[in-house]
Amino acid sequence: MVKRGSKKTAGEKSALLAGLVEVRARILEEAAGIEDQLQDERFQGEWSLKDLLAHLAGWDVTNRQAVQEILRGELPTFYAHRDKDWTSYNAKLIAEYKRYDLEDLIELLKRTHRELIVSLQQIPAEEFEKDRGIRARGYIVLISRLLQTELDDEKQHLEEIQAFAAST
Repeated sequence: MVKRGSKKTAGEKSALLAGLVEVRARILEEAAGIEDQLQDERFQGEWSLKDLLAHLAGWDVTNRQAVQEILRGELPTFYAHRDKDWTSYNAKLIAEYKRYDLEDLIELLKRTHRELIVSLQQIPAEEFEKDRGIRARGYIVLISRLLQTELDDEKQHLEEIQAFAAST
């Protein structure tokens, strides 16, 4: 028996995952076209291209863990590191995931994103919208919201990389 709304939920899940895959592919394509001497140049505040990509790899791993925590009814542990614009957490992720060879970094990004997407594909669509009563400063924490935030962030980073590439 199909629950009312489950087709809509499945379609929303599929669209969200497709969006994540598409924007990541575009980021990697843009990043691969940045000349070697520009890959360590700061263009996004304190971040270089390699910093930005390391940040994305770190959030792939973070979000994969966070989804499992949400499924268990727990507030994702990364919320303990919240500060303005997640500055300290992002710095931690960059330190952990940054690679000095762009090809190595791109391979890392492909792997972390593939692992995230595969894990998400195994979760039933209705779990993406299920409210488990998890709150962070009044914000309802849902898998779908976590992933939509990631998609929005990656779209913004794609635009930043494109603007950087166009300015060089």
